[in-house]
Amino acid sequence: MARLTSALVLLIAVAGGLYQLYVKPLLVKLGHWRVIEAIGNTQCKTVPELQACEKLVLHQPTGLLYLACSTPESRVAWTPCLSRLNASGASNNDYVSTYDPSSSRITRLKIKNFTGNRGLSLHGMDVVPSSSNPSELFVYLVNHRAPLAGQPAHLVGADSSIEVFKAIIGSDTLVHIKTVEDEVILTPNDVVGYPDGQSFYFTNDHGEKVGLLRELDILGRATTSVGYCHVETGCKYAIRHMRGNNGITRAQNDTLYVTDVINGAVSILERQRDDTLVIVDAIKTDRGLDNISIDSAGVLWAAGVVKVLTLMKHFANPSISAPSSALRISLNTGPSSFYGEKYKIEKVFEDDGNIASGSTSVVHDAERGRLFLHGLSAPHLTVCKA
Repeated sequence: MARLTSALVLLIAVAGGLYQLYVKPLLVKLGHWRVIEAIGNTQCKTVPELQACEKLVLHQPTGLLYLACSTPESRVAWTPCLSRLNASGASNNDYVSTYDPSSSRITRLKIKNFTGNRGLSLHGMDVVPSSSNPSELFVYLVNHRAPLAGQPAHLVGADSSIEVFKAIIGSDTLVHIKTVEDEVILTPNDVVGYPDGQSFYFTNDHGEKVGLLRELDILGRATTSVGYCHVETGCKYAIRHMRGNNGITRAQNDTLYVTDVINGAVSILERQRDDTLVIVDAIKTDRGLDNISIDSAGVLWAAGVVKVLTLMKHFANPSISAPSSALRISLNTGPSSFYGEKYKIEKVFEDDGNIASGSTSVVHDAERGRLFLHGLSAPHLTVCKA
């Protein structure tokens, strides 16, 4: 009996230690005890005509917002990053839209020269001005295609690709250039393109398309990665064994930033001559981060996950509201920088889901003072003064 008691005491002690070291910090990051604050949500308007737009990109010179959109119903059935693999429920008719905040004009862009018989199921996106023609844009899209006929999606996952399109500023048409498919494009989430219209980096948000091991990534498995592709030379892994990879963005000096949706950090990556990436620093925050963008002032903006369990309920049923937040991340120039606080992290927007529900993308127009928020299954675009 004494040995049994000692064993139970030891087991309880070990369990308590594991809870304090691993489980409790994870629950904190996931927002289990987080109190939602109303911040920056009073001077906002919503645009209900634009729904389920997972990624936003601002064209700074014109102020036009580009959105990669679907329908809430399609997101419930077919969202491979969430292991929702009912291909029969996918819209296959997702679209890119522009929104002009000055006139409130919405333009759904027409697709030209795209012959993919599995359509478009959109996720991440980037819009990049051409290096050879400033009036021309390259649009890079993550396309979660259903698997080829005869392959059950729940067993093999999505057959994802990166689609490259070209557009003229002010035009209502996207002209397809290239479908890029490769085994390295395993579980793509977001993409950042280059002005040559031929090369891009993208994040893989899991190390496996399907299976139990994939679901264990929430415990911190280092299985996510960043890939690099060039349409002429193919694709390769730029860096592997990262955690929680989700959004990606690029600064003018070619520094790349990748968010961790589980642990709430931003990895800063330096590009090498062979197009591989090296992590040179990391910015820690108090919450998981989805997509990330950089404004014209060089400031990072990230969509923060406020309460992950509520967000998961929202993804399963978009009529359920989920709180949203936006973090502003900049170099710390204040007195605390002398004490090791290299970056300044500010929560500039938070809402209980009434104004902005389930936001996965945040973009800031620094020149016009606008903040845009939207989400994978969100019922509307939110535009706030900032």
